[in-house]
Amino acid sequence: MGKLSFSQKLRYGAEAAVFFAFMGFFRLLGLDGASAVGGFIGRQIFARTRVTKRARENLIAAFPEKSAAEIEAIIAGMWDNLGRTIAEYAHLDKFTASNKPGARLFVSGDAISDAEVAKASGTLFVSGHLANWELMPIAAEQWGYQGALVYRPPNNPYVDRFISRQRALRGPKEQISKFFGTRRIFSLLRGGHAIYMLVDQKTNEGIAAPFFGRDAMTTPVPAALALKMGARIVLVSNKRLGGARFHVTVHPPLEFAPSGEHERDVRALTYAINARLEEIVRADPSQWLWIHRRWPTARDVVTGKR
Repeated sequence: MGKLSFSQKLRYGAEAAVFFAFMGFFRLLGLDGASAVGGFIGRQIFARTRVTKRARENLIAAFPEKSAAEIEAIIAGMWDNLGRTIAEYAHLDKFTASNKPGARLFVSGDAISDAEVAKASGTLFVSGHLANWELMPIAAEQWGYQGALVYRPPNNPYVDRFISRQRALRGPKEQISKFFGTRRIFSLLRGGHAIYMLVDQKTNEGIAAPFFGRDAMTTPVPAALALKMGARIVLVSNKRLGGARFHVTVHPPLEFAPSGEHERDVRALTYAINARLEEIVRADPSQWLWIHRRWPTARDVVTGKR
């Protein structure tokens, strides 16, 4: 972001003041207390906002077989999780990855044990906004991988700096804006490092790939990087076990045999990533963030937008 105008400084400063006040409050409560209060705020306040309607519409389209009561239960779980996740930003330094039962951040999966193997070509850890989505890179870094997180910076630069500092306490120090980091990502993968990406948000420059039975504009970046750099793609799922305890599962690397036709291969691999991510979301839909504008709306269709 370029230099801020005076009005932007005032607006962003006011927003940040409220945000920092909440983070200070959550810090005082401790991790478990903050997570519990955040969950209450999610269920009682966030759930009453207008975006709940979007979540309900998305869920009805994705799960036409589910009853109204089942849909509402998923929505309640989603808002509880989102409130907890926001509160947990004040405590990202408290999470230590372990494969011991009962750990706050329990990690399982064969791919976590072969970081040395990955150094030959680099690894793309791919996931979505599941449970507390900030824990994927934290778990991988603590397990021996080294790399960078790719993210969309918040509009507010003061909030962005705070969140970036919190991530770096236990996770990767390097965080790359999705808008400007292509060359750096190439360099890291070429050096055998890891890249952490969330790929479940709509991108207008993406590929229309099936997701829950409807085309959703999806980033082709992981597929293009894997094909160009020879990097492996590893899907990661995250489940909140209750309170501020999580199970991160690192799935086996995605298998794909290129045909040699680059555009077709990028599309096919992007389809495969979406299919695997859909399986993960279907396993526990309350863990995913259904408020995204993931699919085209009726208005988008009329105006010709994807």
